[in-house]
Amino acid sequence: MPEDANPEADLSFLKITANTDFPRWAKRPDLIRFFNETMKPYHDTPEDVASALDYALDPGRAGFVMLAHEDEKLLGALTMLDSGMGGYIPRWILLFVSVQPDARGGGIGRRLIERSLAECDGPVKLHVEYDNPAKRLYERMGFVSKYAEMRWEPSA
Repeated sequence: MPEDANPEADLSFLKITANTDFPRWAKRPDLIRFFNETMKPYHDTPEDVASALDYALDPGRAGFVMLAHEDEKLLGALTMLDSGMGGYIPRWILLFVSVQPDARGGGIGRRLIERSLAECDGPVKLHVEYDNPAKRLYERMGFVSKYAEMRWEPSA
């Protein structure tokens, strides 16, 4: 590819707000598999991804999935949840974002996040593991670590 070529020139975005919105080239099962496989080693189980999509695409919420594609080839995807809250915690939760491994490093993830943030009418939070390389991208985009997350889990 010539140095002056723009690898993102033909990048398009598709916002999905309902299970009926999935295009033929990226059906719901394909997206579940995409998130599970391309987010490794920071991935979630297919069952958890499916549950998150159920929540994001619930007709009573304003969550969404954003797809980045070129000529109907899925290059990246993002899931944004509407928590229904606000003020005390951000209303929006950026839950999943991933780019095809062979398309990484060209700004697709950044553009996907920017396009999705433009759809949100308030603060957005996300969780990222400290050793995840994507953490640097989020920091460059203006995300800050405001709180330490602490969890309690019942014993088995």
